[in-house]
Amino acid sequence: MPKRILATLNDTSVFLQEWLTNPRRTGAIVPSSKKLAAAMARWLPTEANEYVLELGPGTGAVTQALIGRGLHPQRLIAIEKNPKMAGILRDRFPRAHIITGDARHLDRLLQEQLNGHGTVGAVISSLPLRNFPADVAEELAGKIRAILSPKGKWVQYTYHLGKERLKGAAHFRLLTSNVVWLNLPPARVSVYQK
Repeated sequence: MPKRILATLNDTSVFLQEWLTNPRRTGAIVPSSKKLAAAMARWLPTEANEYVLELGPGTGAVTQALIGRGLHPQRLIAIEKNPKMAGILRDRFPRAHIITGDARHLDRLLQEQLNGHGTVGAVISSLPLRNFPADVAEELAGKIRAILSPKGKWVQYTYHLGKERLKGAAHFRLLTSNVVWLNLPPARVSVYQK
């Protein structure tokens, strides 16, 4: 069996196991499709020296698309709450900065990682925000806004296909919002600017 197919089956198995263990922590039962990952990765920062913060990367489908689109792995900081998935990410992307932690503490985690050296040009989020209480989503959005560079972008997907704004997005300008139909299930990718 080709390596790529085997990796996809393994990733799907990990997602399903982790979702069955804790469905509120793991917001998806399968990894993002290549189409969804590509739709998110196209929003890399234009400044080559800016970092990308990925929230909830899972097993790395979007991470791979970011690097495939030209992001230097050293410019990627990923925060994954699930220790098993964070370990997979470290194996697959050894030059990226993989943090096992809760995205709700991204301000503290980033301060420890960057130590005042560098700015974040984009936040690429696969977090299941619709599962979060409104106050938690608002607090997280405020932290995302605070760490983004002046023209920074927050890219978020959701399985809810309606066009209403995401929880916490009130203080951002919506740039675009489109449905990626070739994903299981289909997902809406929304891009907000600070």
